[in-house]
Amino acid sequence: MARLADLINLNLSDYMEKIIAEYIWVGGSGVDIRSKARTLSGPVTDPSQLPKWNYDGSSTGQAPGEDSEVILYPQAVFKDPFRKGNNILVMCDCYTPQGEPIPTNKRHNAAARIFSNPAVAAEETWFGIEQEYTLLEKDVKWPIGWPIGGYPGPQGPYYCSAGADKAFGRDIVDAHYKACLYAGINLSGINGEVMPGQWEFQVGPCVGISAGDQLWVARYILERITEMAGVVLSLDPKPIQGDWNGAGAHTNYSTKSMRSDGGYEVIKKAIEKLGWRHKEHIAAYGEGNERRLTGRHETTDINTFVWGVANRGASIRVGRDTEKSGKGYLEDRRPASNMDPYVVTSMIAETTILWKPT
Repeated sequence: MARLADLINLNLSDYMEKIIAEYIWVGGSGVDIRSKARTLSGPVTDPSQLPKWNYDGSSTGQAPGEDSEVILYPQAVFKDPFRKGNNILVMCDCYTPQGEPIPTNKRHNAAARIFSNPAVAAEETWFGIEQEYTLLEKDVKWPIGWPIGGYPGPQGPYYCSAGADKAFGRDIVDAHYKACLYAGINLSGINGEVMPGQWEFQVGPCVGISAGDQLWVARYILERITEMAGVVLSLDPKPIQGDWNGAGAHTNYSTKSMRSDGGYEVIKKAIEKLGWRHKEHIAAYGEGNERRLTGRHETTDINTFVWGVANRGASIRVGRDTEKSGKGYLEDRRPASNMDPYVVTSMIAETTILWKPT
């Protein structure tokens, strides 16, 4: 095993120009993430320097068997925290051989279309996404640290806690934190969540479409680390039924106008528009979200839209600092943990900047 570890940790950059590029894409379910690696002749720093590639879309639910080739277009490059050296992770999106985006290509079909709009680009949209997730035992799919088939004490002592009886999986969380920073992801923090075995990391602030790229690669890195640890990563918005918090992906958002003097009035108008399109947003904010948005665990009922200052039970929360300074950001607390960040970020931008109520 020691020799195997030596080979795994071998830094190719000390011996050759060739590098390994791990091409990453979102699979057919919209929540699964796939990847495969290829060798390149030398270091690469920009996606435009990378070749397109292909994969068997019939094996990912993205193409029929009789016409299964899907083409990967490199879109964002990150340092590889697993292979290190000059090796890279490459976030891609997916197209037909004729150059048409496939239906599950939300990066192009949702995000690129909105964030390339001149009116949106001029507003310099910032996003900060709070990704909650749950760590499960591999064989029984039960949260780590919980008695097998049983339950720990009720919620209360676990949030942002320390101690062997309260914080479960910190080694995985810290490994992920450092790996993301090494990769070049703007991961701004972590914390233990209210339900034991549940954690959160925050990506951002990121501008426009880069929020989706960075969150997807952060999820990929977490999948790889939990794989190494023999633990299962769950993005289910309500992994344990009953009196336990669900898992969300609260999305913090601001525009240039919101961050400028008088921005609080812009924020209130944006919230009003988000309320008018509440049903459309909820429909796009993640599968199974109705099991989380019950109104009982720091959430408003899925059919209700309310906003408030410092109100953690609201659909949209505004911070005290934003109210006090008269400018800042809003927090959309509705997205589920399994949401697609390309869809959520672009929909928020579209509703608040481009959409005109009739």
